[in-house]
Amino acid sequence: MQELISRIVSNVGIDEGLAQKAVGMLLGFLQDQGEDSPAASLISQIPGAGDMIAQFGGGEEAAGGGGLMGSVMGAVSSLTGGSGGAGDMMAMGQSLMSEGMDMDQIKGVASETFNFAQENVGEDLVNQVKDSIPGIGQFL
Repeated sequence: MQELISRIVSNVGIDEGLAQKAVGMLLGFLQDQGEDSPAASLISQIPGAGDMIAQFGGGEEAAGGGGLMGSVMGAVSSLTGGSGGAGDMMAMGQSLMSEGMDMDQIKGVASETFNFAQENVGEDLVNQVKDSIPGIGQFL
């Protein structure tokens, strides 16, 4: 996992702490797609992914920021697709923007993460994950 974080720091231009948080949130979003989803299979095959999710990808609070921001992002998520879809992707993106990232950096993190996953688990599974999540294309 440190290899991925180093690549993001180098190629996207964000600091290590923010790279870890962004990857953890992205992997947490993928984990929320369900236990039987292609994303769950992908996560289980990437060493360190579970630890990154546990530290930074803590579900609704991480995606929405908790408190008032979490409530607002939860409402946005519900209005734009509900749990596990494009609405949750938008909420995650908003949360990362509130951390100071711009859309190009968010896309860079997503691209580097999916490229890293492809190198580790193969193109077929990564494509299944991409195909199974509505709205993910806007982040790649």
